Amino acid sequence: MESATKPQSSRRRLSRAAFYIHLWIGIVFTFSLIAISVTGILLNHKRGLGLMPAIEHEASRPLADALALSRLAEIGLSAVPNREDVSRTRDMSRIDRMDVRPRNGYVKVRLRDSASTEVTVDLSDGRVLHVGPRGDVFLERLHSGEVFGGRWVLLSDAAAVALVITLITGYWLWLAPRLFSRAPEPASDEKRPGAKPRRAS
Repeated sequence: MESATKPQSSRRRLSRAAFYIHLWIGIVFTFSLIAISVTGILLNHKRGLGLMPAIEHEASRPLADALALSRLAEIGLSAVPNREDVSRTRDMSRIDRMDVRPRNGYVKVRLRDSASTEVTVDLSDGRVLHVGPRGDVFLERLHSGEVFGGRWVLLSDAAAVALVITLITGYWLWLAPRLFSRAPEPASDEKRPGAKPRRAS
């Protein structure tokens, strides 16, 4: 009997520990997991929500005939209204990135301003196709935790680990009672094959 109660007590301790780990991780990381989930859904549908402009354009010339990147950068800077910190059109440090799309025949010039303004410029003739803010940039930074600072990216990593632990402990709390309730009970001396029944004294 003593050997049979030891596995049961260890299973109870393990289930109890899994319950409290599942509970407190869920409480501590609730906000982070909700923010990551909601922003992830919004980013998956950023085109449909209008957070990322859909520009229909085809390349009219081969990439070899495209304007120089420096010239395209100047055109992108000059297309933005003179406000905040983008009034100097030749300051290339104002540019965050340039996304060249040869198949579509344009380049996206994204600026380092509060609205993450993006200018779409034709590669061959320098025509400005679109100017506007990128609404998905803030969501991307919020999704990764970067919006609060560089080190806050670790919070997103911790939330991902917490989600994995929560799933594992949740499965354990759900499966353990069902698995161990079906386990056969150890046979007593009277139920063993060949055992003689005890005589009443």
